[in-house]
Amino acid sequence: MNRFFPLNSLDEDSTVPKYRQIIDSILQDVETGVLQQGQRIPSINEMSMEYMLARDTVEKAYKELRSRGIIKSVRGKGYYVCSTQTDTSLKILMIFNKISAYKKSVYNGFKQAMGPEVTIDLRIHHHNADLLHSFIEGNLGNYGYFVVMPFFYDDMPKALEILRKIPPHQLLLLDKDIEGLKPGYASVFQDFASDLYDALASGQDLLSRYRKLVMVFPENIPYPPELVEGFQDFCRDKGFDHEVITEFEEGMPLAKGEVYCVIEESDLANVIIQSRTQHLELGRDVGIIAFNDTPLKKILVNGITVISTDHERMGKIAAELILDKSQHKIQNPYTLIRRHSL
Repeated sequence: MNRFFPLNSLDEDSTVPKYRQIIDSILQDVETGVLQQGQRIPSINEMSMEYMLARDTVEKAYKELRSRGIIKSVRGKGYYVCSTQTDTSLKILMIFNKISAYKKSVYNGFKQAMGPEVTIDLRIHHHNADLLHSFIEGNLGNYGYFVVMPFFYDDMPKALEILRKIPPHQLLLLDKDIEGLKPGYASVFQDFASDLYDALASGQDLLSRYRKLVMVFPENIPYPPELVEGFQDFCRDKGFDHEVITEFEEGMPLAKGEVYCVIEESDLANVIIQSRTQHLELGRDVGIIAFNDTPLKKILVNGITVISTDHERMGKIAAELILDKSQHKIQNPYTLIRRHSL
């Protein structure tokens, strides 16, 4: 193996962790010119075998160096020095549309994958383009990346104008992709209409036991309208009687043989309470499909069937794109998780 830098100086007796010694050694070689931009360094396996280090130790060191923008991985080729600016640490501004249990899973997955040396600031825009403007204006030189959930139902033209100010290589869209931006940005997204269609189709064997599907799609709470499109397309194509309502109010009667697809937890609670009031058995007399899995839904009434993406995975993929300086667009689809309520 070619030796790109001397690691024989690793001190077995030092209180400094070995992964930190690797980082410091690489940074020193970059600073002194031993390692040049574009130069290949040993792979994780090469490093661990050559110096008899645990693979996890080397991986931890490389992960931090990637997060700081010093090295990058090239699929099928290995690791390369991509920057000689060793005095800068990566700062990321994440801008979510709201806070919820599943958004928290996205954040936790992202933070864990980025590593402890990265500074991550979180802001909430509440679907308001003016708030987005206040977060981005004046901060363009303060962050290496902007990770944005672009849910702006009334202010999308204004939001696009603001997002275009971010250099594309510093922008990552999360949870949704949009048209109208300059090429060169990255995204981890859901295609809500087609993803919902496919998720429902994967459970058609269960749905066929019911005579009607009812979607409860809130009128005054912002959710992707493409969900209604995907629901209606599936029902029409598969021959299901169906209906879209805006709320399942407390005390509203349930009809035997119907499946209720609910987004808001208040509607979910009302359906469950009403099923008990009418002595209807979930999964037999009526069905429930909820959106966005949470720990509570796993145990509620012996398990609520959900249509959900893997939110933690979404966050981790976004982190990997940043660490690899990639501008790829990756779909993170819905899946139907079968439980007792259907």
